[in-house]
Order: sequence, then C-alpha cells, then structure tokens
Amino acid sequence: MLEYEFETVPCRLDGGFASIAFGAAGIETQGHREVICRRAADGWRYAGCIPRLQRAEGYIEMIDLIFERETPGE
Repeated sequence: MLEYEFETVPCRLDGGFASIAFGAAGIETQGHREVICRRAADGWRYAGCIPRLQRAEGYIEMIDLIFERETPGE
C-alpha cells in the first residue's frame, strides 16, 4: 500500500508591478529541487504537484508537491 505526503512550495512573481501590468511577469518556484532531493533521500518518490493557492488573475502563488512511498511491512 502507498502512503502520501504533501509539501507546500511558494512561487514568486518576477518583474515587479510594471512588468505585471504589461503581461511580462514570470512565476518562479522557490526551493522545489531541494525539497524533492531531500524527500528522495528519505525514501519518498515525487508523484506530482497541484496548485495550493491560485489568484483570480490566474497565477499560482503556492503549489503542493506530492510524494509517495510504500508503507513499511507491505
């Protein structure tokens, strides 16, 4: 049987207000690689991600990384 855990990772806007107003802003996740590598070292497998907080304008402020592993003894 599999067990799952979730870890929240923030995203941030690049470019400031002027860039956002003209549609040139980008979104960058912060720390996702470190989280995935740390979890892998603990026996977890990266299974995907889902938005945790999304603004009405469409950009995602936070994501949940999903990890899975076999439950002990099975």
